[in-house]
Amino acid sequence: MISAVVRIFRTPDLRRKIGFTLGIIALFRLGSFIPAPFVDFGNVQACLAANQNTSGLYELVNLFSGGALLQLSVFALGIMPYITASIIVQLLRVVIPHFEALHKEGQAGQSKLTQYTRYLTIALGVLQSTTLITVARSGALFGTNNTPACTQLLTNDAWYAILLMVITMTAGTGLIMWMAELITERGIGNGMSLLIFTSIAAGFPRSLESLYLAQGINVLILVLALGLLVVALVVFVEQSQRRIPVQYAKRVVGRRTYGGNNTYIPIKVNMAGVVPVIFASSLLYLPALIAQFNQPAAGQAPAGWVVWVTNYLTKGDHPLYMLLFFALIVGFTYFYVAITFNPEEVADNMKKYGGFIPGIRAGRPTAEYLDYVLTRITLPGSIYLGFVALLPLIALAFVGANSSFPFGGTSILIIVGVGLETVKQIDSQLQQRHYEGLLR
Repeated sequence: MISAVVRIFRTPDLRRKIGFTLGIIALFRLGSFIPAPFVDFGNVQACLAANQNTSGLYELVNLFSGGALLQLSVFALGIMPYITASIIVQLLRVVIPHFEALHKEGQAGQSKLTQYTRYLTIALGVLQSTTLITVARSGALFGTNNTPACTQLLTNDAWYAILLMVITMTAGTGLIMWMAELITERGIGNGMSLLIFTSIAAGFPRSLESLYLAQGINVLILVLALGLLVVALVVFVEQSQRRIPVQYAKRVVGRRTYGGNNTYIPIKVNMAGVVPVIFASSLLYLPALIAQFNQPAAGQAPAGWVVWVTNYLTKGDHPLYMLLFFALIVGFTYFYVAITFNPEEVADNMKKYGGFIPGIRAGRPTAEYLDYVLTRITLPGSIYLGFVALLPLIALAFVGANSSFPFGGTSILIIVGVGLETVKQIDSQLQQRHYEGLLR
């Protein structure tokens, strides 16, 4: 392993790619600490110090931005608008035939879909930055238990100041998209995933430090041991797959013989990735967000539904919240897998090129068999996703520190997934120049 790492830095091309990637990541982290125009940096830091363990409504977006959201920085929105736009464009393939036709056109169609994703990202950036500035202006960004400084986060709330802040944060989102594409083209690949990895990993030292200060060294050691166990579980499940054997009949075209080889269709246990967790978190945030904007005036009692939402759907340690969260993850896993993997399309492509599953007739029986296997293998994958996503909520109920438990939920799924993919990318580039890579 050490010799493989040494070969990385002895290879000029690979060394240059890694150096370029690290430079872009450094610029990305620097932009997360530069405040947007007309933001009172002192008051923001005071609010962050007073609300270290407050999860709030924007915990997921703040996680993907590496803490830049609550700091109201230039990169406050992070890459969340791009993630949302990518998911929306992918889902629109089901309802818009033109998008599905573009998806089947190959590289030209994918480029067009990428262009649509960029336009939608900018539109979502304008919408989300406007919402963020409105919430910060009202003093509700850090919840209801605010210090006086948390109600004065902006130094100027005139229309031109708000417009400049919206333009700055939206431009920051566009700049992040450009950085990610640079890493993909000139770096080691997977630019957007690496930026997500960087944003999440940047919060780990702070979480471990706050856990040590709040619970002591014994709890910290216990959490680290549990974290290693969770990482091992995630790596095992993420690498697990059901391989369906496929045989291709021999075809003679002219003087050449095609086909006649054996291969397989890999169906992963977790085909949906982290998307169902994002869907479920976003859907559960909506009632709390609506309730926050319907708070009563001073001296008036809140409405009954606002009280119910505040008691049951804003705190992750409540059993009802955990049950709904788990059920939504299982449901969205089946929904997303059904959209991204089409058994009928796979069966038609196999039939077109003379492929068949041994013991299964080509055509509709093959599609039904693939659907049967996919349905059965998605069940343990959805339960696994729900279990990993509930780990921070269980820590909140038993340990009492949600933001201080980094080894669970969306963060650990993304970090392990991106880490494995990055190692494979470096390994493949090493094998292009040497017979041995990082993996053996």
